Amino acid sequence: MTIMKSEIQSRSTEERVLPVTLADINRAAARIVGRVTHTPLVYSSNLSERTSQPVYLKLETRQPIGAFKLRGAMNAILSLDDAARKRGLVTASTGNHGRAVAYAARELGVPATICMSSLVPANKVEAIRMLGAEIRIVGRSQDDAQAEVERLTESRGLTPIPPFDDANVVAGQGTIGLEIVEDLPDLTTVLVPLSGGGLAGGIAVAVKALKPEVRVIGLSMERGAAMHAAIAAGKPVAVREEETLADSLGGGIGVSNHVTFTLCRNLLDDIVLLTENQIAEGIRHAARQEHVTAEGAGAVGIAAILAGKVELSGPTAVVISGGNIDPILHQRIVAEATT
Repeated sequence: MTIMKSEIQSRSTEERVLPVTLADINRAAARIVGRVTHTPLVYSSNLSERTSQPVYLKLETRQPIGAFKLRGAMNAILSLDDAARKRGLVTASTGNHGRAVAYAARELGVPATICMSSLVPANKVEAIRMLGAEIRIVGRSQDDAQAEVERLTESRGLTPIPPFDDANVVAGQGTIGLEIVEDLPDLTTVLVPLSGGGLAGGIAVAVKALKPEVRVIGLSMERGAAMHAAIAAGKPVAVREEETLADSLGGGIGVSNHVTFTLCRNLLDDIVLLTENQIAEGIRHAARQEHVTAEGAGAVGIAAILAGKVELSGPTAVVISGGNIDPILHQRIVAEATT
């Protein structure tokens, strides 16, 4: 199931109508340099042979926390004044953003509280705990965790670091787009995981500003794809969160979304949804053929190629957004026979 470009309304790449601009992303790149990794763009001979087009993997798994989220969290935290940081940070997370905030907070010497639902995998919770952050497990959805963030912001005066719907967070994620264009100048397509839209929206701003002809395609799971539902409805809507192999793509976008809905509606060329079996095959292929450990959210680009859900027409970058999958689950998926 896809939303084709003709179905996505009110498109414009003019920076004046967008809540995040190329200038914002350039400032973010200067702010976070030396604190995050310029990740490699690695040629995939297997996927290139399958598609008859050059395919490259953007390995955000090489970030210190194993996922792209460090870029946005670091930029947002560094954008705060000292007083706001010292009051302590708080965020809601499906795992990787919480880990990013906890890591950045430790690096900068400030306290952090991470609110998560019971759907967040135990390995991601434990990784955050090891970074020294306070953990709150609340309810069974990202919305429940966000409600706890709002309560702590009010009662304890903590400073919230939104997981995606924030201009500084989006600008940080957009630095991936700068790196892709720099490392692959003849780029024609970017395949990017899509959840709340911080990653896809940020990359799309950078890529479309520098190379307007490049297609940016968002990829999500069939189970609870919130941004897909919002764009189909023409406005942010509530979506029930479900268990999925792509757990990092779970959660809503917020019915009062201020930033990412506009970016994704205006800039994404297509949205592709994937079944659980297709996501598992992406994880399996990444491990067996690419020698990359990818969590479900990180494997959706590979999954879309394997399932024949995207048509490539030239050099393509596939964003492998993270590799923080439970080791036992990963081992089981990789050992299964190809379907």
